[in-house]
Amino acid sequence: MSFKTVSKISNTFEELVKALSCLPGIGPKTAQRMAIFLLHHNREVAKRLSTSLDDALLKVKNCSKCNSFSEEDICFLCSNTQRDSSILCIVENPADQMIMEQTRVFKGKYYVLMGKLSPIDGIGPEELNFTGMIDRVSEESVKEVLLATNFTPEGEATAHAIETILKSRRLVPPRRLTRLARGVPFGAEIEFTDLGTIAQAVRERKIN
Repeated sequence: MSFKTVSKISNTFEELVKALSCLPGIGPKTAQRMAIFLLHHNREVAKRLSTSLDDALLKVKNCSKCNSFSEEDICFLCSNTQRDSSILCIVENPADQMIMEQTRVFKGKYYVLMGKLSPIDGIGPEELNFTGMIDRVSEESVKEVLLATNFTPEGEATAHAIETILKSRRLVPPRRLTRLARGVPFGAEIEFTDLGTIAQAVRERKIN
């Protein structure tokens, strides 16, 4: 569907719809509704959104250590001396890092890939800055590397690629390489859990 069939109000309005439709999960019709809301129902929200976006684009950059978002050269997690620098968790994006933090279980440090390997989308090791990751893993204080990429085909391929690279450079061992465990979710009933998840839970069972 072309944008001209969605909106014919004005060229400026059409450009706004196009810009909003670039957001993940937002199609032309949803973008049109969002544009109408911002311009007609709440222009103050639109102004605040515009100001916040301009501010973020100006101030937010990548941490020189973990590659996550930060307003400083080194983010507050990397500069926190209370964190366990012997454990490095590798995640795909800042959203995954935030989820890990919300669990209040992981107390180590991070490296954020800002993506995952996806040859069909033209995303390879260069686009993910594997060089920065290797530099972070190579730090003498790191004793364990926790691979926390998603359990998708792309996430698994990314984890495998990282493991291969670290082993080829003889960084594992001496560093211990671990992967997030998979299994039956808390509160789930086995009867209604898919067979693949149950099988993985059996393979990764542990002694209580």
